[in-house]
Amino acid sequence: MRCWQGILNYTEKIFKQPFYMQRHRLTTPKSELLVAEIYKLYLDQMFHLDVAEALIREGYDTVRAAETGHSRSDDQQILDRAIAENRILVTLDEHFGDWVVLPLSKHPGVIRIKVNPTTSKNVLKILLPCLRRYTASQFENHLVIISAKRSKWILTA
Repeated sequence: MRCWQGILNYTEKIFKQPFYMQRHRLTTPKSELLVAEIYKLYLDQMFHLDVAEALIREGYDTVRAAETGHSRSDDQQILDRAIAENRILVTLDEHFGDWVVLPLSKHPGVIRIKVNPTTSKNVLKILLPCLRRYTASQFENHLVIISAKRSKWILTA
């Protein structure tokens, strides 16, 4: 027990916040789920239903573009909907990194996943660790490009 307490104390010193606030969630000794910050995600139309279902099982408030009538919408309409609902947009679309095509300003965040082949399993393998590592507020006004090997954070506002 002392070893874990030492790790928790060290972690709190580094991040200057209690350990339970550094992660999306924490299981207590009573196996209760404590949510430090709720993620609200908006999945672009190119994601399969099983990606949304897996995120929901993990505790993320997730909506797909197809569920909101935006299955054939353009990038700007999808981004506008995500902003209106205060959701982080998750996409595979490269246009979200092209400032000429789609300029970004204030928004809850955009996560662009670079993965090949684009299977649900590969997407979740990259996305879930990223979501677990950061809080929702850290994504605000950032375009985050993630792949299996690295992540790139771009402040957009």
